Amino acid sequence: MDARKAMNDSSHTADTAYPDEPGPGLQARAARRRGPGRGAVVFVAGLFALLHAYVGLRLLPAMDLAPAGNAAAIALLAASAAWIPASLLAPRYAGRWHRALAVPVVWGGLFMTGLASTLLVLTVLRDLLLLPALLLLSATTLQALAHDSAVAVAVLAPLASLIGLFNARRTPRVVEVDIPLPDLPPALEGFRIVQLSDIHVGPTIKRGFLARIVARVNQLDAHVVAITGDLVDGKVAELRGHVATLAGLGSRFGTYFVTGNHEYYSGADAWIAELRRLGINVLHNRHEVLRHHGAELVLAGVSDYSGHHYGEHHRSDPQAALRGAPSTAPRVLLAHQPRSAPAAAEAGFHLQISGHTHGGQFFPWNHFVRFQQPYTAGLHRLAGLWVYTSRGTGYWGPPKRLGAPSEITLIRLTAGRLG
Repeated sequence: MDARKAMNDSSHTADTAYPDEPGPGLQARAARRRGPGRGAVVFVAGLFALLHAYVGLRLLPAMDLAPAGNAAAIALLAASAAWIPASLLAPRYAGRWHRALAVPVVWGGLFMTGLASTLLVLTVLRDLLLLPALLLLSATTLQALAHDSAVAVAVLAPLASLIGLFNARRTPRVVEVDIPLPDLPPALEGFRIVQLSDIHVGPTIKRGFLARIVARVNQLDAHVVAITGDLVDGKVAELRGHVATLAGLGSRFGTYFVTGNHEYYSGADAWIAELRRLGINVLHNRHEVLRHHGAELVLAGVSDYSGHHYGEHHRSDPQAALRGAPSTAPRVLLAHQPRSAPAAAEAGFHLQISGHTHGGQFFPWNHFVRFQQPYTAGLHRLAGLWVYTSRGTGYWGPPKRLGAPSEITLIRLTAGRLG
């Protein structure tokens, strides 16, 4: 939506321009990431074969199945171990396969990946719980416990994966967050920023999923829609028609975008050009001043924290993003990764809006994100900076969410002091 047509008493001005020229070697590096190489697929196949073998050896003897049941279980484990690497190859060879075959191969492989992960984790936890039982329980009781716990794992893992599939595919809920900014002008009280993050349009997220998101966002009467990276997992030529759905997003000042790490795997410069063609404002180490009822708000964005690996002109630079901004206006930064926060605080921002973590997406990975990022999800504070980290609007890889629900975030700015 054109902000100038939508609101007579509001305006926005760009302060710098995005450098269109690709950095040296960027396209070559992106091309090398088109898909997994043969060696990577062989490694994945071998790894998942070993993991499935471990699960089978630990569960099947304890379950004491009839020969037919045991054979069926082994066949299912073998099929899962083969399906997962096959799903990695399917996108590369989709042009040679009938579409009706390629799509279920990818869907099935990704679902099996999530199921295998949960099977493995539950099997390991079961083994850890059985260790003290070896010393404390009689042989008969231990045998019964081993049987019952093996059956529980075999039932719970598929059930958890199906629940996770439902959670991942439903329309994300709206999470409302009020964030106090120092000396916020009265005209900006209740200013609404709707955040979308980590949608990952690609193998399993397509036009229909995006259409539901757009419809939900357009009910929120946003002043700004902010997309904080990892929008795509694929090339422009493959996903252009699906991503075009985002052109339907409505807000008073328009939609703003910053790159995430996955844009660089998919050709960042091409996607930046495509999003600009759709009318989406790309904040590449720059800012815009939004003027609302006479008050000013600085909305800035930086390239992904790892962008410099793909070209020096993609280096994340909060200082550059703020250069020339009015010093008295509230300053909001869009940055894909939460670990941009120290540099954002040093630059003088009041609020950073991030994603990247997915909140861990599903157990137990939600407990490991903190080792790579300072914040996993929700609102945190670093000195004079608020940092909000979204759990993500879509999902990556397995269509599965457990304990980390997807979200469309409605951020309302309120008057307050950080001190």
